[in-house]
Amino acid sequence: MKRLILPFLLFMSALVVRAQEKVGVISGKVNTADGLPAANVMVFLKGLNRIVYTTENGAFRISSPSGSQVLVVQSNTKKQIEILVTVIAGKEQEIPFVLLGEKSYELNEVVITGLYEPQSIRNSVYNIRTISSQMIKLRGATDLKNILSTELGIRFSTDPMTGISNPKFMGLNSSSSGIKILLDGVPMMDRGVDKESLGQIDINTVERIEIVEGPMSVIYGTDAMAGVINIITKRGNGDHLSVTARVQEETAGKEYDAFDNKGIHNEYLSLNWQKNGWQVGASGTRNNFGGWRGNKTGRAQEWLPKDQWLTAATTGYKNSKMDLWYRFNGTDETLTLRGDYDPTLAAPVAADKQYLSKRWFHQVQGSFFLNDDLSLDMAGSFTDYSRRTLSTNKEINTGKETLSLEPGSQDKDIMKSTFFRSTLQYKLSPEVTLQPGIEFNRSTGKGDRIAGEPAINDYAFFLSSQLQLTDAIQIKPGFRMVKNSVYDAPPFIPSLHTKVRLNEDLDFRLSYARGFRAPVLRELYFYFRDANHDIAGNLNLKAEHSNSFNTSLSWTLKNSPELRLNTVLSGFFNDYRNRIVLGTVEGNDRLNTYLNFDKSRTLGGEWTGVLSWKNLQANLGLSYIGQYNELSDQKEISGSNPKYVWSPEVSTNISYLIPKLETSVSFFYKFTGKQSAYTSSTVDGKQVARLSEMSAFHMSDMSLNKIVNKYLTINGGVRNLFNVTRVRTVGLESGGHVGDGNNPFGFGRSYFLGLTMHWSKK
Repeated sequence: MKRLILPFLLFMSALVVRAQEKVGVISGKVNTADGLPAANVMVFLKGLNRIVYTTENGAFRISSPSGSQVLVVQSNTKKQIEILVTVIAGKEQEIPFVLLGEKSYELNEVVITGLYEPQSIRNSVYNIRTISSQMIKLRGATDLKNILSTELGIRFSTDPMTGISNPKFMGLNSSSSGIKILLDGVPMMDRGVDKESLGQIDINTVERIEIVEGPMSVIYGTDAMAGVINIITKRGNGDHLSVTARVQEETAGKEYDAFDNKGIHNEYLSLNWQKNGWQVGASGTRNNFGGWRGNKTGRAQEWLPKDQWLTAATTGYKNSKMDLWYRFNGTDETLTLRGDYDPTLAAPVAADKQYLSKRWFHQVQGSFFLNDDLSLDMAGSFTDYSRRTLSTNKEINTGKETLSLEPGSQDKDIMKSTFFRSTLQYKLSPEVTLQPGIEFNRSTGKGDRIAGEPAINDYAFFLSSQLQLTDAIQIKPGFRMVKNSVYDAPPFIPSLHTKVRLNEDLDFRLSYARGFRAPVLRELYFYFRDANHDIAGNLNLKAEHSNSFNTSLSWTLKNSPELRLNTVLSGFFNDYRNRIVLGTVEGNDRLNTYLNFDKSRTLGGEWTGVLSWKNLQANLGLSYIGQYNELSDQKEISGSNPKYVWSPEVSTNISYLIPKLETSVSFFYKFTGKQSAYTSSTVDGKQVARLSEMSAFHMSDMSLNKIVNKYLTINGGVRNLFNVTRVRTVGLESGGHVGDGNNPFGFGRSYFLGLTMHWSKK
C-alpha cells in the first residue's frame, strides 16, 4: 500500500510545483491625485475572474497567470486605469505607483442617487448632501431619526401613540408625502403618507445617507416632489470574514432600569464573509423601548413602549462585468397601549391594545457592464406588510385577559407592493449619455378598514440624458410618462438640470422640475367608522403636482490634504397644486374624506459651510423657509395677513479627534424657529383667519467615541441636552388669545453608553 501512496504523492507534488511555476504575482500601490493612499480600490485582471482591493495604505497584491496581462485599477467612481504587465512565472513583479485622477476627498464623497454612474459631489449635476458612516457612528444613533433630526431643512412630527416620526422637508406640509424614502435606490412602502418605514430600517446596516433637494420625479416617480432620502447599506470590500456585535443602553429621560423594561435597550449582531467577489451576510437587531410616563398616572404612558426585531440577510456576487445581489429585511414590531382604570371599582378593568406590525422586504439588484459605453441596471422588490390591532380587557385584580368585542378593536390591514425598475446607460460619445428606463409598481391591500381588495398598477417610461455642452457646461434634460390603473396621473413629467463650472473652485447649478405625488391606497379606499370617526376614501382623487425651481452656488475656498473649506448658497421655489388633504364632505360635517386642495407654495434659501482641518470636522448651516398662507387670497377672511409665514433654522455639527487618546468628541445642535400657520375658523357665524404659532426650540446632542483596541470601541453621550419634551402651540385671532397646547417632541434629556466589538480576518 505504501508503495502505491508514495508515487501518487510525488506525482501530485510535481503537479503543484508545475502549477506554481506558471503563476506569478503583481504588486504595487495606488495613490489619489493629491498623493494620498487610496484604500478599497478594486484591482483585477482583464478577462479573468480575479479581484483584490487595496489596503488602507493603498497596497495590493494579486496572483496572475504568466504572460502578457492587462491590470485594471478601478476607483469607486467606476473610472478605470489599464496597465499592460508581463508576468513571469514564480516571480513577484512590483509595478510603479498608480495615480488616480480623483483626489482623496472626491473618493470619500462619491454619490450615486439619480446619476448614471458614481460621481463625486463636485461633479454631480444635483445639489446632494451626504451623511457619512463615520458621522453615523459618532452619533451613537439607534434609528434614522437620530441622524436626520439635525439636518437643515428637515423637521419631524412624531406621534407618541404610534411611534411614527414623519419628516417635513423643504417647508412642505407634513400632511403631504413629498419626500421619497429609498433603500439602495428602491422605494420603501408605507401604509399612508406617514413614513413608518423610516423607523423600520436597521441603522446598524447603513453605510451612508444621500439627501437630494428638489423634485426627482423623473427618475424616482411619485412622492419625490420635495426631494429624496437614499439610504445606502453596507456592502464591504476585500476578502475577509468579519463579526460585529453592539450593545447600547439609554435612559428615557430620567426613566431607566436594565431589567424592568424601562429605558432604551439595543443589541446588534452581524456576520459577513467575502471571497473572490462572493458575499454572504446576516444580521439581527433588537430595539426595546420601555415607553415614557411623562405626565400620565397609573398604567398609562405618554410614549408607548415598543419592542422591535430587525433581521437582514444578503448574498451577492461581483466582478469587473457585473454586480448582482439579493437582500431580505424583516421587521417584527409591537407597540403596547396600557389603558387606565378606575381604582374605586370592586373589579376594575383596563382596556389594553397592542399594535403588531410585520414587514417582509425582498430586494434584488443587478448592474451589468456590457462594454465601456453600455451598462444595464435592474432593481426589483416585494414587500408584504401587515398591521394588526389586538385589543384586550384586563381584570386588574386577577390579571385575567379577554378579547375586546368593540367594533374595530381586532382589525388587521395587509398591504403588498411589487416594484421593478430597469435603466440602460448608453454613452453615445464622451459628451452625450442617454438613460432610458421603465418602471412598474403594483400595490394591493385588504383589511377591515379597506373597502374590498383593491389593486393599483402604475406603469412608467422615463428618459434622461446628460449633455456636456462644453468643458464647463453640463445639462441633464429628462421626462417621465405615467399610466395608472386607478387615479388621474400626470401624463408627462419634464425636468431640466444645469451645472456650470465657473472656474476651478466655483460651480453654479440651476434646475426646473415638475413633480407629482400619487394618492396612496388608503386615501382611495380607506373606510373607518366608530363613535369618534367617520372617514371614507375618495376614488375621484387626482395626483398632486408641482413646478419647482432650485438654484445653488458652490465655492471651494481651500482644498489641500490638511485643510478643506467650502460653502454652498442655495434657494428654491415650489408651487404645489391639487394637494390631497383630509376634509369634510359638503352638507355633512361629520363625514370626513380626502380632497384635492387647490394650491400651496414654499419659498426659501439655505447657506452651509463645511470645514475639514487636520483632526477637526465642522459644518454650519442656516435656512429661512416660507410657507404659503393659504388664506392670503381670501381677503374677506385674511384681511392684511402676509402671503408667506417664515421660519428660520440653524444647524451645526462639530467633531474633533484626539489622536493620542484615539477618542472623538462630537457636538450636534439645531435651532428650529417659530412656525406659524393661518387657518379659517367661525366666530359669531363669520369666517375669520386664525393664527397658530408653534414656539421655537433648541435641540442638541453630545457624544464621545473611544477606540479601546483593534477589536473594541466604547461610545457614550447625552441626547436632548436642552431637555425638550413638548413644544408649545398658541392659537390667536384678531380679538386675542383663544387657546394653547403642547405638541409632543421627546422624552427629555437622555444618557447613553454603548460597546461595539468588531473582529475580522483576511
